[in-house]
Amino acid sequence: MTASNDRDDLFFSLTPERVLAAVEAAGLACNGLCYPLNSFENRVYEVELEDKSRIIAKFYRPGRWSEEQILEEHELITDLVAAEIPACPVRQFPDGTTLKCQDHIFYSLAERRGGRAPDELTDELAERLGMLVGRMHAVAATKGAKHRLPLTADTYIRNNLAWLAGRGVVPDRLWPRYRQAAEAIADLTDQMMKGVAVHRLHGDLHLGNLLVRDGTFNVLDFDDSVIGPPVQDLWLAIPGRDRYSSRHRELFLEGYGRFCPFDRKTLRLIEPLRSLRLVHYATWLARRWHDPVFPVTWPHFGTEDYWQQETDELERQLELIRQEQDPIGQAAQEPEEELSNADYFWDWEG
Repeated sequence: MTASNDRDDLFFSLTPERVLAAVEAAGLACNGLCYPLNSFENRVYEVELEDKSRIIAKFYRPGRWSEEQILEEHELITDLVAAEIPACPVRQFPDGTTLKCQDHIFYSLAERRGGRAPDELTDELAERLGMLVGRMHAVAATKGAKHRLPLTADTYIRNNLAWLAGRGVVPDRLWPRYRQAAEAIADLTDQMMKGVAVHRLHGDLHLGNLLVRDGTFNVLDFDDSVIGPPVQDLWLAIPGRDRYSSRHRELFLEGYGRFCPFDRKTLRLIEPLRSLRLVHYATWLARRWHDPVFPVTWPHFGTEDYWQQETDELERQLELIRQEQDPIGQAAQEPEEELSNADYFWDWEG
């Protein structure tokens, strides 16, 4: 596990008073109303300004993203908003910038949007979401982002294995199995990703990052935007393997195709991408364990039983990916049960 440092301590000790002071230091008068919103990776607050309008103040975890990476996140959002896609706009400070720094902590402001995250997709919402994501990808593909992370086996598996190695996070008796399964998945992912087109993505488009109001979606939280294959923003919204999920994927793709072409051959990347996220998610918890909120929220993490389940799951994923490469095995495979949101989603509630 990692140790805390002075910047982390400042981040952990953010108070409403310090949040309001940062917003006012950027030239915006507040009336004193400030309360935290759900976010584990960053610190996010709703703040009321003097004119009674409300904004979202986001304080980025120190050391996670560079200034250039954050500004590319803002650029993607701005490009989408300019195309009238319902993402929450990043608000400019009075000097025209979108990013400030106080006590070595970057922060930005965004417009507040109402609505609630859908518990599940209906047929109608699945098709509408496909249309929205198709529009998003049509815009996102028009420009690069050289500083954002690529969604690859190196970034999501090998780099994380290197961090885990020797830290005693994974029990010694399970580490060889866990590492072997993860490395095999990484090698297969490299093969399956060859020649696949990639571009800017939301990267973390689960239902918790969508708000629905009056049948219209608003997209939240581009903090994990990456350069990767478009199918990433499909499987996270519809993660299941059952027939119900398959129908929703078809409806999603029907809507998507009205605005952007989709390479159906990349659907075979769903299981590799799911596996990358499993390793990345477990390592993320280990990297953040010094944050006081994490042991309280995930008391089961780090136990022998936890890593046994993670190892077993990776080995099952490896077998599924191998079946994807075997048309006979793939045809014989029966759909599986619906998967839990909590297995994959950083800030999922419920």
